[in-house]
Amino acid sequence: MSSFSLKFPSLSLSPVFHSVSARPRTEVSVSPSPAAAPISLDSAENEAVRLEPRVEERDEYWVLKEKFREGINPQEKVKLQKEPMKLFMENGINELANMSMEDIDKSKLTKDDIDVRLKWLGLFHRRKHQYGRFMMRLKLPNGVTSGAQTRYLASVIKKYGKEGCADVTTRQNWQIRGVQLPDVPEIFEGLANVGLTSLQSGMDNVRNPVGNPLAGIDPHEIIDTRPYTNLLSQFITGNFRGNPEVTNLPRKWNVCVVGSLDLYEHPHINDLAYMPATKNGRFGFNLLVGGFFSPKRCAEAIPLDAWVPADDVIPVCKAVLEAYRDLGTRGNRQKTRMMWLIDELGIEAFRLEVVKRMPQQELERSSSEDLVQKQWERRDYLGVHPQKQEGYSFVGLHIPVGRVQAEDMDELARLADQYGTSELRLTVEQNIIIPNIENSKLETLLKEPLLEKFSPEPPLLMKGLVACTGNQFCGQAIIETKARALKVTREVDRLVSVPRPVRMHWTGCPNSCGQVQVADIGFMGCMTRDANGKTCEGADVFLGGRTGSDSHLGDVYKKGVPCDNLVPLVVDILVNHFGAVPREREEGEE
Repeated sequence: MSSFSLKFPSLSLSPVFHSVSARPRTEVSVSPSPAAAPISLDSAENEAVRLEPRVEERDEYWVLKEKFREGINPQEKVKLQKEPMKLFMENGINELANMSMEDIDKSKLTKDDIDVRLKWLGLFHRRKHQYGRFMMRLKLPNGVTSGAQTRYLASVIKKYGKEGCADVTTRQNWQIRGVQLPDVPEIFEGLANVGLTSLQSGMDNVRNPVGNPLAGIDPHEIIDTRPYTNLLSQFITGNFRGNPEVTNLPRKWNVCVVGSLDLYEHPHINDLAYMPATKNGRFGFNLLVGGFFSPKRCAEAIPLDAWVPADDVIPVCKAVLEAYRDLGTRGNRQKTRMMWLIDELGIEAFRLEVVKRMPQQELERSSSEDLVQKQWERRDYLGVHPQKQEGYSFVGLHIPVGRVQAEDMDELARLADQYGTSELRLTVEQNIIIPNIENSKLETLLKEPLLEKFSPEPPLLMKGLVACTGNQFCGQAIIETKARALKVTREVDRLVSVPRPVRMHWTGCPNSCGQVQVADIGFMGCMTRDANGKTCEGADVFLGGRTGSDSHLGDVYKKGVPCDNLVPLVVDILVNHFGAVPREREEGEE
């Protein structure tokens, strides 16, 4: 096994950290979904067989051993036929970019290149709705980006006219749309010039490392997450060169580093979550593992009963990934996320496999000195808020369902340059924060025309609105989401007044990219029948999801609701569960 390591620098504890640690603390815990009983290993021989790594290194890439290839899923067969990372690491993308779509479609090998393997490079062919065009997903650790990066992305989508646009994703990331294959080598060069990459952002890879969107500027932060998320991204992508040690996972894998009392990072839905905690005077992290969404099952992350010092953030990430890569099954894609492996082995046996892969084969048990407060009420980051740096503020802008055009991106970059330090922060709720604004510039900024579209003070029902791509571009989506989410929310807002924000999430299919299970009210796309028995677009409605220190997943409230019937249902839910008041009554009582 080749070695790949990054030494994590020791971090000094800030005054903010000390002030937080002095407060009463209650350890955060989340309850897992019902899980299967651990496997029964009735003999040392059976145990050795099950714990034999299923992959091996060949010519610097990791491949599935021949003895474990029976019953594998179609995606694994595509990986076996041709190593996806060769398209990047051996410049296969250049040859592919010079081929016509007609020639590409003549061969199954090249057709699989553009439909499957290019996802390892962050390129998603929109065969169903935009044939010959691609969505490109970036890697943007902690959601931090610069004005120069934003302008470059705007220049890419601008050339594609109405086919080009961009989305803020639920992993603090950019996705740009309309990309054509012949342009990709030049786009890759441009990304590198501004310090960006799209490498390893799709399929069976580690997704964008999520952190606190207020890192380094929050007066109440526990720790600045940016150094950790940056190092995680550097490790995962091999400093933008590719890291084949972690590119052949059984399925996708999410990671976050928690730095806020508000848990903006949503740790309970990540495969690995770093939860800040001290131990014997040392700063580090307790670990949660296994959180995920899928069409067949959703599970909350559970404690690994492990604590690591700050220096071991990368080694433990590598160890967990290797345990999953080596031992995860590769059959039914609905049962290949890491939690299924944890269920099969049992959490203690899985922990032992992680320990085996640590540099010194040691892993401390979890700490009781958790730094996240159970009683903390999650704050709203939209609007104007003071930073920890005296005389400076940040402004949170609401980006309706995360959709932006090229001219919007240019304007956002200009505002970041003119009023801040040329920096933008993307959030998992698909919004954008401009940090480091001198207070003397706030009044002028708030009068900028762009803030009429991207308001710092949106209506309460709009504040928590999230929507996935939907079937406008995504071939897996069953219904249209973004425009419908805005339409339904506006209609509901005209009918009722709510006393506080209500988070409403839309997802076009059961893959739940819109994370409906963590919303107050969630809408998952489906096909159903209307009152006349005709097939129509509909939604399964979820209720009761929570984020923050008392996080838990919501449950199905009503299945198969025709989209045309959603407005009265949502009004009823808001009145009965969230204290909403009909607008007529509200006006009459004034």
